[in-house]
Amino acid sequence: MTTRNHIQFVLNDQDIRLSEVGASESLLDFLRLNRGLTGTKEGCAEGDCGACTILVGRLAARGLVYEAVNACIRLMPSLDGCHVVTVEHLSGQGGALHPVQQAMVDHHGSQCGFCTPGIVMSLYALWMDNPKPSTGAVEVALQGNLCRCTGYAPIIRAAKAASEIGGQGMDALVAHRAAMIARLRKLNDGARVDVARGNDRAILPNSAADLTQVLADNPKATIVAGATDVGLWITKHFRNISPAVFISQLNDLQTIAVGPDGLELGAGVSYTDAAEAILTAFPQLAEFWPRIGGAQVRNMGTVGGNIANGSPIGDTPPVLIALGAEVALTSMRGTRRVLLQDYFIAYGKQDRAEDEFVSAIHIPHLPASSHFCGYKITKRRDEDISAVSAGFLVQVSEDIVTSARLAYGGMAGTPMRAKQAEAALIGQPFQRASFAAAAKALAADFTPLSDWRASATYRSKVAANLLLRFYDQATGTDDTLEIRQEDVA
Repeated sequence: MTTRNHIQFVLNDQDIRLSEVGASESLLDFLRLNRGLTGTKEGCAEGDCGACTILVGRLAARGLVYEAVNACIRLMPSLDGCHVVTVEHLSGQGGALHPVQQAMVDHHGSQCGFCTPGIVMSLYALWMDNPKPSTGAVEVALQGNLCRCTGYAPIIRAAKAASEIGGQGMDALVAHRAAMIARLRKLNDGARVDVARGNDRAILPNSAADLTQVLADNPKATIVAGATDVGLWITKHFRNISPAVFISQLNDLQTIAVGPDGLELGAGVSYTDAAEAILTAFPQLAEFWPRIGGAQVRNMGTVGGNIANGSPIGDTPPVLIALGAEVALTSMRGTRRVLLQDYFIAYGKQDRAEDEFVSAIHIPHLPASSHFCGYKITKRRDEDISAVSAGFLVQVSEDIVTSARLAYGGMAGTPMRAKQAEAALIGQPFQRASFAAAAKALAADFTPLSDWRASATYRSKVAANLLLRFYDQATGTDDTLEIRQEDVA
């Protein structure tokens, strides 16, 4: 096997080759400090505000895909074989402003201007992908961009105006797509990559099989998928992640398969790439899935990474536990499967050996005569971390609850099922009074903590109210969503 000791990628129209690069180095710092491309701003340094938004093009099964991502938490080794596009690369015909830029000027979409380049790049990604976006589509594209000046209305008008201008066929990323594909194919040479700056080392295996060998040789390594969490370990907690093993380039961890037993996602599948399969199999998550981060986070973050890091407030574990999902854990010893509910042992502790990695997630099809939904409660609707999240799956036969999986996040040190509430519900009539009794039983399942996201009292009240909301939605009686005090007192 060939090992390459440099990373290589394309920045705008320039080939970049770096032999000295550390695992913890961000694309944002490289752009600003090494290349003087200061249009990409640092606002939050945690993937939250979108001021650093750029596009990254990668070769995927469906061809060359460009996605908006956060440069502040995009780590340099993960760019190997990619095309990085910054706001400086945008231009219209004859050197004029790009249609998105011109629309922002015409519709007064910028005031202080700090966040504007990131907004332009998010709208540029939308402009290329969706030539005639609805207002809702524009709002989704802007979920990951915070603007404290304009109130978004002028920005939304600019996005709609840019779609009217059109011109996608003449854009550089479209006109030169075939040439860029050829360049990226040459860069993606199938080698393992091993680079470092001093003691800050990064390894990019060339396959899932190679990953097992790398982890066997480096059992203390940090596995990095989308870096939407790991990036914050670096920028906010100043943690040393070396040696870091990057897996976002592994196509054999990005498979999506639907079989008679359910849906199987490779652990490297991003939220964006998983969306179509998830929402086809589980349309009840149509409101839940787009609230996982913003577009930039969904483009980088992976379902497997959300599970593997064991966070008690991860978005996907409660709904996947409710669905009875299993995780595949792989090492040189082979692959074993564990129910997701059993993967989480305690805060910061998961059922995964040092040399194992989450390789896939298997999600069974919905059983017959079942009701299912997922919920996420946050301080602001979009691009926010959960205070409480939940996934509920209830089976009913002859108007009796025969099975219940009620899973919560944010209520304990791990995502977990509410066993007492489940026991209170099973065997009872499928009626609101039964769900009210189960809601009261939650007090025996959880003793949540208070923190800056929510108080313990609030979390307990919300957890109970969500059960009642679930029943009301399942029966079509949620017109007011009013929760009676006596139900949960």
